[in-house]
Amino acid sequence: MTFDEIIGQEHIKKHLLASAENGRIPHAQLFIGKEGSGTLPMAIAYAQFLLCNFSDDTEACSIKCNKLQHPDLHFAFPVTTNDSVKKHPVSNLFLDEWRDFIFKTPYSGLYDWLKSIGVENKQGQIGVDEAEDIVKKLSLKSYEGGFKVMIIWMAEKMNIAASNKLLKLIEEPPSKTIFLLVTEDEGQIINTIKSRCQALHFPSLSENDIANTLVEKEQVSSNDAFRIAQQSEGNYNKALHLLHNDSNDSIYEEWFITWIRSAFKAKGNAAVIQDLIQWSDAIAKSGRETQKQFIQYCLQFFRQALLLNYGTPDLVYLIPQTANFKLEKFAPFIHSGNILTIEKELNDAQYHIERNGNAKIILLDLSIKLTRLLHTKE
Repeated sequence: MTFDEIIGQEHIKKHLLASAENGRIPHAQLFIGKEGSGTLPMAIAYAQFLLCNFSDDTEACSIKCNKLQHPDLHFAFPVTTNDSVKKHPVSNLFLDEWRDFIFKTPYSGLYDWLKSIGVENKQGQIGVDEAEDIVKKLSLKSYEGGFKVMIIWMAEKMNIAASNKLLKLIEEPPSKTIFLLVTEDEGQIINTIKSRCQALHFPSLSENDIANTLVEKEQVSSNDAFRIAQQSEGNYNKALHLLHNDSNDSIYEEWFITWIRSAFKAKGNAAVIQDLIQWSDAIAKSGRETQKQFIQYCLQFFRQALLLNYGTPDLVYLIPQTANFKLEKFAPFIHSGNILTIEKELNDAQYHIERNGNAKIILLDLSIKLTRLLHTKE
């Protein structure tokens, strides 16, 4: 993968190229950006540039990098047990699936990755077994005498044991060893690792960049490409899901509207609480990654309602497909008096779900709080 294949992010490309050509290559870098912004493709393109630009045989090096089979290019990413790997899961055991995943969808997120290896109902992590593998790989000499590059994707999924084991290696790596840590949430990475990395922040992709790419690579009409780009929120992965109608948004919409209607009726009607209990039980069975995706969808829905309530319809792209539900009627209930608290409660719920809290209790608690918040006056 080369820089030419990366969507937008021109200023970051120029910075990486200029620093490499001037010999100013930090040994540990943190690529920070939301899903679909291009952090992983950029890391791979940068790694290829470092490996091949200083190689005696640039063409052969490029071929190996394009196949993700260069012996000095290493990957670590969140994994967990599945039907094939019963214990001690590490990235090396999933390399074939990983290469196929990158070839098909380099802009995809963690949920897509876990789904591709059949564990979307589990949470992947980078554990101490992975950290030991990384130490072993990087203790060896470079196969081709140049750089060794270790890309750690979703670095925030490193647990404490793995982080502590890698700390000294990241601080003082072997000669010509480069760490590229790719993350969506730098706040979850321990400070001692963050402080040893040079951070690069990736903005979300522009609507024009996404629309132009859809026209060029997916043969989408300009009007459709722009409409999808508006809905994608700067996330090229989401744009592709919208294009192919394979997102979970229709399911999430059904869950959301059922939830909202029950929560609205529950105030002063104790019998409806039973509906919220049943709803919480049903969502709790879906798996933690799905629950986290759903909470993100809820945040998006509330924000769209807020925008519509405050008279900015040009910024509203959400069009609910559920019969007898109009965003225009729901919007007045989301305002300055409750939106910040609603967002806080949703983010808190996601935090606790991510840390293996009891999903039924977390979702029911959130639901009961929502019954009060929806009736809060501005």
